[in-house]
Amino acid sequence: MLIGIGSDLCDARRIETVFVRHGTRFEERVFTASERAAAARRYGPARLGTFAKRWAAKEACAKALGTGFSQGVFHRDMGVENLPTGQPVMRLTGGALVRLHALVPDGLVAQVFLTMTDEHPYAFAQVMIMAEKASAA
Repeated sequence: MLIGIGSDLCDARRIETVFVRHGTRFEERVFTASERAAAARRYGPARLGTFAKRWAAKEACAKALGTGFSQGVFHRDMGVENLPTGQPVMRLTGGALVRLHALVPDGLVAQVFLTMTDEHPYAFAQVMIMAEKASAA
């Protein structure tokens, strides 16, 4: 069952402008420690693209949750991590996780799917939230 879908297109130049204006204050307010570490391993446009993709992913996830950045959902409640295979996944905490649980009907479990890409200066992300029956262990 589809619970929500969201997408976002981000211009990395906009993110760059915010970094110039607000520096690490913006970075620490919006991105998780894991996301900041992933970006720190890259340089130049690749570093900026890493942040822009994650910004787009957060925006897409907020849309899929149906709240935007309100009702206790904040940027840092949504973090992009990568599985060992490289596949990106969205980890929800705080208000985003509370909202996710509120959306999922009893007896079902949520799965959050994320895809993202960039071609400088643009970054794109799409999030789908699905719910399915919990598997018996």
